[in-house]
Amino acid sequence: MKEFELIKHFFAEQNVKRKDVVMGIGDDCAVVASSENQHIVVTTDTLVEGVHFPKDTEARAIGHKSVAVNLSDLAAMGAQPSWISLAITLPSVDEAWIAEFCAGVFELCEFFNVELIGGDTTQGPLSITITAQGLVPENQYLSRAGAKAGDWLYVTGELGEAALALQHILGKVTVEEHFVGPLIEKLNYPKPRVLAGEIIRDYASAAIDLSDGLISDLGHICQASNVGANIVLDALPLSEKLTNSLLEEDAINLAIAGGDDYELLFTVSEANKVGVETALSNAGVRLTCIGQLNATQTITTTLNNKAVPINSAGFEHFS
Repeated sequence: MKEFELIKHFFAEQNVKRKDVVMGIGDDCAVVASSENQHIVVTTDTLVEGVHFPKDTEARAIGHKSVAVNLSDLAAMGAQPSWISLAITLPSVDEAWIAEFCAGVFELCEFFNVELIGGDTTQGPLSITITAQGLVPENQYLSRAGAKAGDWLYVTGELGEAALALQHILGKVTVEEHFVGPLIEKLNYPKPRVLAGEIIRDYASAAIDLSDGLISDLGHICQASNVGANIVLDALPLSEKLTNSLLEEDAINLAIAGGDDYELLFTVSEANKVGVETALSNAGVRLTCIGQLNATQTITTTLNNKAVPINSAGFEHFS
């Protein structure tokens, strides 16, 4: 199957057909209609085999995760996802593999009403690059800047499970058999916090999604906002799978530095605490206050009300 046959057969056919897509797949460019009083938010992420997912990861999971990590970035900005473009490099045309990959892509696209509007295919080592665009009301987007000393630090969901799954796959830790399936699911099929992102837009002063690890991603907020932070380690939302599988120190290290959580980390002023807690609770989203910002421009951690050193750093591509 040649390139254009592949595109027509696997990628051009999809169930999502948005009214704001004037021209989709099949030409030199896609054409979308801009919305009045909306800003377009754009993000791009690349996933490389052996770096972002193990080589034996199932194709459907790769497709899902490729979309999910981009929608997670949009969620951190408070945006509603709308369109994606996909550039995929394939070692060869394995039609069964591509069909499963597309199933993973389109399942998530359909759930969030996102249309694939273009991209590229080429031959080489397996990698997937997606550019995702979303819409946010004019001047209401979230960013990493805007946080202030005294703001409270919140995180959605639980931390560390995806990192624990990867440690298990790599043979570095052993977890109980009944935990393996759910942990692998958490690693391979992250759920972008799109609804939470749209809700916190009305309350948060800054936000970021947790892809490289809590310490690393918090550092981006602190740098952009010129603030420091203290993380209360005993407040971290750790799951039973994590605490049952690891010693406390190891569990905490994975939670703050493991990465691949794709939860939202955001800051909220004292005046907005009750509002954001009520709004997310009503939406069924778990959130936890894990610390507070300060004016030191450094990140510290405490455990049982005592200062403890930070022994972990987040993921770095070029370390």
